[in-house]
Amino acid sequence: MTTQNTQPNPDIRIGTLVGAGMKAPEYIRQILPYGFESFSLTFWQTTKGINWQRLAAEVKEVLAGSQAVISSLGVYGNPLETGTMDKQTLQGWKEAIDHAHLFDCAIVAGFTGRKRNRPIDESLPRFKQVWTPLAKRARDKGVRIAFENCDMGGSWQTGDWNIAHNPVAWEMMFRAVPFANLGLEWEPCHQLVNLIDPMPQLQEWGKKMFHIHGKDATIYWDRVRKYGVRTSIHEDIARKSGSQGALPFAYHRTPGFGDSDWRAIISGLRMVGFKGSIDIEGWHDPVMKGELEMTGQVAALKYLKQCRGDFVPNPTV
Repeated sequence: MTTQNTQPNPDIRIGTLVGAGMKAPEYIRQILPYGFESFSLTFWQTTKGINWQRLAAEVKEVLAGSQAVISSLGVYGNPLETGTMDKQTLQGWKEAIDHAHLFDCAIVAGFTGRKRNRPIDESLPRFKQVWTPLAKRARDKGVRIAFENCDMGGSWQTGDWNIAHNPVAWEMMFRAVPFANLGLEWEPCHQLVNLIDPMPQLQEWGKKMFHIHGKDATIYWDRVRKYGVRTSIHEDIARKSGSQGALPFAYHRTPGFGDSDWRAIISGLRMVGFKGSIDIEGWHDPVMKGELEMTGQVAALKYLKQCRGDFVPNPTV
């Protein structure tokens, strides 16, 4: 086990995602000694049942004496729709914005939501209706909102959860709600699995990137060239079918095990002035999983720190 981070004031911290239930402090306590420098506390759809004051106090107690921070709160659901759980997601966004200060945190992240099974452009009126007051609420509390760029299996024409997975949609979103505190929670994995080079996107949109998810991807270009991208099905079903053409052409990977050059990504982030956290999103890698989950995350932590470099003060004379 490595020691806790001692690097003073890193410009880019390397951390991980933590499910933000009331057991989060104990989880953080167990993994903090590996050297994670930040933690993104994430909620799936609802924050119902969360005692914010207690959670914040217990998290702060665990972090006391370390230099680790809470980088962001995340609420992942569909706040644009009107079902029972959708309404809880919207309420969760409001609560996270209102309570972020308890964690000394100034970023709340998640999905934009979308009109279910409708084209992205048809979601823009509802997006404006919901996110204009949320952006004002966050701005007044010194909070920035970061939309993850995951398509959640959707496309331009149809889907659920999120419209913020396409640069054209980003342009439309930020025109509809032109607030400086609205930006992106960017993850290169989601670009790679759509066969998009993440680096030009980073250069163009870097100043709108408020939080980074540390997740990568591996692309099997031989399968793309031979079978295209529309034959892939779930891995287990594909192997039972015995068809190489049915195997996925892309896999989500832990950083250090995928195709991305994270030295280039971190250099690109620094070039656009990014200061914040890259938080590893685990639990997706088809190899570093199960009993190897934390092995993979700690390997990614070490790899990303190496790509970043450890801070060394310049000589004063």
